[in-house]
Amino acid sequence: MIVLEFKAQGKTIQYQAIDEAIRTAQFVRNKCLQFWMDNRGVGQKELYRHNTVLRAEYPFVKALNSHACQVAVEWAYSAIARFYDNCRKSVPGKKGYPKFKKNCRSVEYKTSGWSLSETRKQITFTDKKGIGKLKLKGTWDLNFYQLEQIKRVRIVRRADGYYVQFLVKVDNKVDCQPTGKAIGLDVGIKEFYTDSNGYSEPNPKFYRISEKRLKLRQRRVFRKNIGSANRRKAVNRLGRVHLKISRQREEHAKRVARCVVQSNDLIAYEDLRIKNLVKNHCLAKSINDAGWYQFRKWVEHFGVKFGKITIAVNPALTSQECFCCGAIVKKSLSMRTHICKCGFILDRDWNAALMILKVALSTVGHTGTWIVDPNASGDLASTLIGVILSGQAESMNEESPHL
Repeated sequence: MIVLEFKAQGKTIQYQAIDEAIRTAQFVRNKCLQFWMDNRGVGQKELYRHNTVLRAEYPFVKALNSHACQVAVEWAYSAIARFYDNCRKSVPGKKGYPKFKKNCRSVEYKTSGWSLSETRKQITFTDKKGIGKLKLKGTWDLNFYQLEQIKRVRIVRRADGYYVQFLVKVDNKVDCQPTGKAIGLDVGIKEFYTDSNGYSEPNPKFYRISEKRLKLRQRRVFRKNIGSANRRKAVNRLGRVHLKISRQREEHAKRVARCVVQSNDLIAYEDLRIKNLVKNHCLAKSINDAGWYQFRKWVEHFGVKFGKITIAVNPALTSQECFCCGAIVKKSLSMRTHICKCGFILDRDWNAALMILKVALSTVGHTGTWIVDPNASGDLASTLIGVILSGQAESMNEESPHL
């Protein structure tokens, strides 16, 4: 599956109709969630039946396409299923009890409720919400795909306007020649990542660079009266700055991840719990600014796309253990050099990247035997006999807005 995104151009009354459709989808989701809270133990079928009751009771719900209402029900059940799954797995901390949505930003249609023009540069929403025809502004060519391949259409509201996303079912795998190389990645704050070859990718620090402009926009928000039109405009301008930072971070993570995956056959990285790491208030801003989750997401996505192996390694002691002799060398965060009693001296992050690669190669023993050569500088000393690298492991597939 891939996601193709276009900027939607329409009139003000059409944007108001989109907002009404989004609020209706939010209403259906919250009502289904309330029904589950009042009748604990009901399943997805019961929520679908409750949706039918809502459509008969509320005219504004009936005005929304029936498939869009079904998607709202699926959103509610997804939150419920995730909560039960966390309880069964005994996830530490909060289990993610479903909450009511207060500010939804999207409404999703399935295969009905919309139609494309012959040129596929315009889309018309045919339900009774009054959205009508919207122009699609973008570089993607929808003529390349059959209408049967478009499984869902989503309208998303952002600070800089409205967007239409098409979920297209295609084979997203690309054949590429194996490189015979493996790499370990140690992400950090000072450097974006340090690999097992000793290369360090600089951290762009998009949030830190834009922090002065963010503070200016934030002050202008608080100077406006609550509920006024000027405050809404100031909030929108602040949102645009945040949106630009998030896009910069996402594009950087995608570009770097693509280069790493295409250059190696096996990529090992830390299985970090970002949610726990940001509890350190001294480092939370820098950790969020680094965008480790986005980088891991794109590494796993491109691993599936190009048929490469991606392995998440337990980060325990990877920064403390010596790659040469295996001894534990305790270090604080301020100590940037690894110095072991065996005489092995190396940059702290470089040593951690080597340890991550070493652990990753030892964990693929169920698929075959890897021979690790510490002096190979990231090259695989040998590969599995008779097995294609793309078939040795699997990664989580992620939808990509830009391929």
